[in-house]
Amino acid sequence: MPNKTSNRALVPEAREALDNMKFEIANQVGVNLKQGYNGDLTSREAGNIGGNMVRKMIEQAQRQMSGQ
Repeated sequence: MPNKTSNRALVPEAREALDNMKFEIANQVGVNLKQGYNGDLTSREAGNIGGNMVRKMIEQAQRQMSGQ
């Protein structure tokens, strides 16, 4: 049976931190993000937020691995 993808955090305790990061980055890139449904965002806006979140998480992981 193939793996089913879902929008579920692997570490449920991290949900609040991820949401905070999402709103912080949306603010930085000038996207008006609101609590709840944001279906009015363009693909570009959503991708910009998601891409920056991934970039920030990679930077944090690299810092941890290098012992900083």
